[in-house]
Amino acid sequence: MGEGLRNWAGNVTYSVAELERPGSLGALRELVARSRRVRVLGSGHSFNLIADPGDGGVLLSLTALPPSVEVDTAARTVRVAGGVRYAELARAVHERGFALPNMASLPHISVAGSVATGTHGSGNANGSLASPVREVELVLADGSALTVGRGDPRFDGAVTSLGALGVVTALTLDLEPAFEVAQHVFGRLPLAGLDFEAVSASAYSVSMFTDWRQPGFVHTWVKRRTDAAWDGFPWAEPAAVAVHPVPGMPAVNCTQQFGVPGPWHERLPHFRPEFTPSSGSEIQSEYLLPRSYAADALAALDAVRDTIAPVLQICEVRTVAADRQWLSPAYGRDTVALHFTWVDDAQAVLPVVRRIEEALAPFGARPHWGKVFAVPAGALRSLYPRLGEFAALAGELDPEGTFRNAFVDEVLGG
Repeated sequence: MGEGLRNWAGNVTYSVAELERPGSLGALRELVARSRRVRVLGSGHSFNLIADPGDGGVLLSLTALPPSVEVDTAARTVRVAGGVRYAELARAVHERGFALPNMASLPHISVAGSVATGTHGSGNANGSLASPVREVELVLADGSALTVGRGDPRFDGAVTSLGALGVVTALTLDLEPAFEVAQHVFGRLPLAGLDFEAVSASAYSVSMFTDWRQPGFVHTWVKRRTDAAWDGFPWAEPAAVAVHPVPGMPAVNCTQQFGVPGPWHERLPHFRPEFTPSSGSEIQSEYLLPRSYAADALAALDAVRDTIAPVLQICEVRTVAADRQWLSPAYGRDTVALHFTWVDDAQAVLPVVRRIEEALAPFGARPHWGKVFAVPAGALRSLYPRLGEFAALAGELDPEGTFRNAFVDEVLGG
């Protein structure tokens, strides 16, 4: 990023000309303490103004801090610095014989940023990427340090925090023994008669892709643990060639398919870590709602697919287990996630986003914090029942609003 800072996709231009990159924790604390407004930019993979500090604010990057990854083999935990990305974390953890429970589609996104926005992978029994967090280390507005761990009554508010409490300098996560995964891709899966529960439960992680040009899914990615029994996937035929999530795109940068077993971190993401996306040429939206409504929600989208399809690249449908983080889109309910990758045309996309929100409103659909959405603040407060408590926590830890911006103000109301 250079002059005229933009996000990964290029659809957002930030209100500052450059990033501040402190090289030590001490320098970070000094910078925060003397700044009126601070926001932290992770990997820049958010598609809205959640990271924008506003005029006169500081946009902070943690990439110059030591990229420490400290594995405690006895406790089965890892402490990871705030600027580290999942690909780096996963390699270090795997080398010590451990694994994270899940990963997102892209291994290039930052750990702290993903956790702060409620980002997730896939799997009926797999929580969001915030679920393994057991401790959060923060730098507060006065430059002081605070650690919040499980058992602290503030913990479930401090994990998925939208960056509104302080700078997350490190996270400690639970680990499990390393495992292998085999990834299979299957072809067209009709919507009519679809047993969503059976399909989503058929493997450790299942992703279903549709372009909404006709009812049903163009392909389904099934990621099964090799140490678990598997009954196959009787609903569709195996793909004859390797595929990319977006039909027509080259599959060379995707993770190994055709059921070839490999380490967890080389199969759970859709993309290889050595392939670093330089720009997006896309806009993304995502809505998360109770998994029990999956079939009804898919039917509601199918009813407006003629509106969706002209501006859609691909829609991915995944599941997420319920979690406890107050601002997690999967808070308190087993979830189905409906992710939309749009063409890079905001003027054409935004009316479709609003139409989708209307279609999904009866199901209590919560928007992903880092994507494009139009849900008004009042509706957010009804969708996130702990939002008031989070606002109170933000007021306690950041009384002057150093870590707030226009996006956070609208969410929290004020």
